[in-house]
Amino acid sequence: MNIALTTTLTDTDFDAAVQSTKAALSEQGFGVLTEIDMQATLKAKLGEDMEKYLILGACNPNLAHRAVGVMRQIGLLLPCNVVVRADTTTEGSVVVEAMNPAIMVEVTGEPGLSDVAAEATVKLQAAIDALGSAQA
Repeated sequence: MNIALTTTLTDTDFDAAVQSTKAALSEQGFGVLTEIDMQATLKAKLGEDMEKYLILGACNPNLAHRAVGVMRQIGLLLPCNVVVRADTTTEGSVVVEAMNPAIMVEVTGEPGLSDVAAEATVKLQAAIDALGSAQA
């Protein structure tokens, strides 16, 4: 199983890719609850350099409510992380990856999460696809 739903945006600015990603998530009912700037954090805490790398904590309240209703511990795997990172292999490209919600079912073994994970997958994949189609 792939751990991520992925697309690569070409000929784009990192900040524009972040804004496009947030907009695509919003269209699918996800809000961004958290933003972790890995580049800045690792530089500040460890003195280490890395490419631009932002982790967005995306949450669809309806799906989160349903998941927590099935299994209270599922909050340990929420929100859905979406990574926006500069592609280190291709100049001017940005990789956008969303956590594959099927991991929730795989890790927990809770079959009651299957429907929620399937719906989350459809919505996250639609957001990822919208980013890719905007490139065309």
